[in-house]
Amino acid sequence: MLEIKNLHVRVGDKDILKGLNLTVGAGQVHAIMGPNGSGKSTLSYVLAGRAGYDVTDGAILYNGENLVGMPPEERAAKGVFLAMQYPVEIPGVTTMMFLKSALNALARARGQSEMDAIAVLKAVRKKAATLNVSEEMLKRALNVGFSGGEKKRLEILQMALFEPKLAILDETDSGLDIDALKLVAEGVNSLRSPERAMLVITHYQRLLDYIVPDRVHVLSNGRIIKEGGKELALELEAKGYEQIVKDAA
Repeated sequence: MLEIKNLHVRVGDKDILKGLNLTVGAGQVHAIMGPNGSGKSTLSYVLAGRAGYDVTDGAILYNGENLVGMPPEERAAKGVFLAMQYPVEIPGVTTMMFLKSALNALARARGQSEMDAIAVLKAVRKKAATLNVSEEMLKRALNVGFSGGEKKRLEILQMALFEPKLAILDETDSGLDIDALKLVAEGVNSLRSPERAMLVITHYQRLLDYIVPDRVHVLSNGRIIKEGGKELALELEAKGYEQIVKDAA
């Protein structure tokens, strides 16, 4: 489903990704781990099409189609979803209003019929109940005053509603206590599907106790330096990144 070939990315005058290669098949969950500054978040932003992240070489093939140069909204319509590390606050726009607008924008882009307010409310309530997203949260301004756990649960709610084919989760565990982490992980696991690929980006092995990956990749200095099964995350926990980087040199 996703094949990244020799990807080089520059931000401003700095090269961040320096020949990254990665393949993720449909139905698979892959984890990207690495120290600060290794390029993990850059990878997530480039996949989503964020402005300011310039691809200077390589290709990002999604179902055989190169995403490089494709606008973010077109990628979203094709089924690419990014759960951000720091979700944006939008004062004056309620969470429900945002979800209705986003769902209908996707429907239009995919040539489907738009949903009326009643249909959106039913769909959102059904999914929200499983993720402990309250009615009160849905009425509040988007992410304004939300705790870290609430923001991450709302991101997973969006993923459940938008039904992407490729989901990128950028440090979903950031700032979560253990109860919130378990709840978010349960939501992610409920969305695992033979038709959906997931890329989970994280610093720490603890998230992978709950979202067990098919493959783990270690990113350092803009390249994948080591990959393996879920046991690689335990090796990272035991040895630390510095030792893994030295061993790969």
